[in-house]
Amino acid sequence: MVVQKSLPLLLFLLLPLFANEYPHFSRKELLIIQNKDKRAKRRIDDYMHQLSQLKSLPKHKQLSKLNLYLNQLLPQYDDVTNKKADSWATPKEFLAVGYGDCEDYVLIKYYSLVHLGFEKDKLYLTLVKVKRQRDYHMVLGYFKTPTQPPLILDNLSFRILPLHKRKDLQPLLFINHSGVYKWKNNKLSKVAQSYKEFEKVHQRVLKNR
Repeated sequence: MVVQKSLPLLLFLLLPLFANEYPHFSRKELLIIQNKDKRAKRRIDDYMHQLSQLKSLPKHKQLSKLNLYLNQLLPQYDDVTNKKADSWATPKEFLAVGYGDCEDYVLIKYYSLVHLGFEKDKLYLTLVKVKRQRDYHMVLGYFKTPTQPPLILDNLSFRILPLHKRKDLQPLLFINHSGVYKWKNNKLSKVAQSYKEFEKVHQRVLKNR
């Protein structure tokens, strides 16, 4: 995972207009998917139905129900699914196969919550180190206010807890459309303008992939 210092924020200018539409599957796409894998078509239909049902709920219910729903899809390591380390899938790609790595869960939660009306400025892909483990992990952080620890949505946990109660996690980076941050003295401090992998997957999202 590489942090970039460039400023290609034009990639994100269309997000406010696009947010309420993505992920969108055309009739042609759904027909192709159904002919290839009927289970994938049912999974996509069920996901879109779930999003529709969540729209009328208060935000805390949307968070908990979405986290619970998406966590039921089984994880799979990148080297198995794509034969490539650290390959990030768009939500549409994730739904088509029905499983993914931790980054894929974070991305579909991020875009699903934006779809539901959450402010993207409060949502962060959060790179963490799991204590007593060698590997890195990614979760979604939701900041209700800028000076309070974020709520953590984790594909390995059905509970949504504030960061300070996740004693097993050491936060390293917070990533979204506005840049890359670290959590210092109860506030986010910017350390880079962009994150390469997020930019790449967001370009595909803007093309409705």
